[in-house]
Amino acid sequence: MAFTLVVLAAGMGSRYGGLKQVDPVGPGGETVLDYAVFDAVRAGFTRVVFVIRHDFEAVFRERIGARYSGRIAVDYAYQRLDELPDGFTPPRDREKPWGTGHAVWCARGVVRENFAVINADDFYGADSFRQLAGFLAAAHGPAFAMVGFTLANTLSEHGSVARGICSADAEGALRSIVETTDIHAADVGPGGRFTGAEIASMNCWGFTPALFDGLETQLREFLARHASESKKEFYLPASVSAMIARGEATVRVLPTVSTWFGITYREDKPRVEAAIAGLVAAGHYPARLFSP
Repeated sequence: MAFTLVVLAAGMGSRYGGLKQVDPVGPGGETVLDYAVFDAVRAGFTRVVFVIRHDFEAVFRERIGARYSGRIAVDYAYQRLDELPDGFTPPRDREKPWGTGHAVWCARGVVRENFAVINADDFYGADSFRQLAGFLAAAHGPAFAMVGFTLANTLSEHGSVARGICSADAEGALRSIVETTDIHAADVGPGGRFTGAEIASMNCWGFTPALFDGLETQLREFLARHASESKKEFYLPASVSAMIARGEATVRVLPTVSTWFGITYREDKPRVEAAIAGLVAAGHYPARLFSP
């Protein structure tokens, strides 16, 4: 069964200070995104759809999309402020994108098969993609999956992060996700807000096309309440959590042995470079990805 990788790449990385999706971190000039696509191809994904903005389409196609030519089919979807359900328009002062839930909804016209969703600037590891591929090969209806990471291993030493804090039942079914902002490393451990063992959603999902109807319902409800607000975002984890609460979907948590790391702040980059160099040295990746 063919399935697609949907990559959320519409953000410009405001805290990072640039388009971090095209910043090299590997020994051969690879981006974090290159490793995700490489792992997805190894796991059996046959197509990647990048959700981007029109204003940096040219640089993205040239510096990212072209790298995968002949290795995996590449398509694009576009997140626009005015791409909304019928009857809604963005406020005049809105500049901020509508959020990750909206970004996935914007891919509804080009994704008709089972698919995974990831962020463009996170490293999820090969095991995450193997687990998603195994799930997607048999998934149908509103039965979804989420790769779960340990919260303590998803923090930055250089500032706060936002994480979807998850709860699951004894059988591994996701019960809820609480989008939690302003989490610092000091908040985790004895005396902190979190133990560090919590399951964190890092926007690494497995979906069927049934998601899109649920997303549109949630998006309409969100806009009915917040369409006039210039900064309110429609988060994918919150939308999925609402579907679970209403009995409209089930989500299986896929715990992974992969180590997550990502670039939230520019100061995170040396740590990511060192981690990737270690994986290359251990033989998990070739020294140069997508070599001719």
